[in-house]
Amino acid sequence: MEWTLEVVVVPVSDVDRAKEFYADKVGFKVDLDSQVAPGVRIVQITPPGSRCSIALTEGLPGAPGQDAMAPGSLTGLQVCVTDIAAAREELVGRGVEVSPVQHAGPEGWTEGPGGEAWNSFMFFTDPDGNGWTVQEAPSPLSER
Repeated sequence: MEWTLEVVVVPVSDVDRAKEFYADKVGFKVDLDSQVAPGVRIVQITPPGSRCSIALTEGLPGAPGQDAMAPGSLTGLQVCVTDIAAAREELVGRGVEVSPVQHAGPEGWTEGPGGEAWNSFMFFTDPDGNGWTVQEAPSPLSER
């Protein structure tokens, strides 16, 4: 049996503001914007090329026995791109406050791309403070 990660709920305080940020500034595609029950709205948005979407919700309780996450409390979300410099330029051009490109080393994070594959990163947050990491990953064609 396969288990696929398809949707991650991102806790936000204002669904319309978050939808505008992710669609207009980050460039994710809006797949769904629906009121599924009175007072319950789900906006599902997908990064270009991804099978996994994010869900921005309003009025949806936490899972049974769990509290709903507080807006801005999610960190560690990560997406991959094949050209981090171009991705950074695109985000900055759309008005996203994004860190410089950095790499991990013995002293922690150092500005500039890493010298080896998989070691170039940048970081940004959404309007609520949910934290995102963007990592440069080799193109699948370059791995052949």
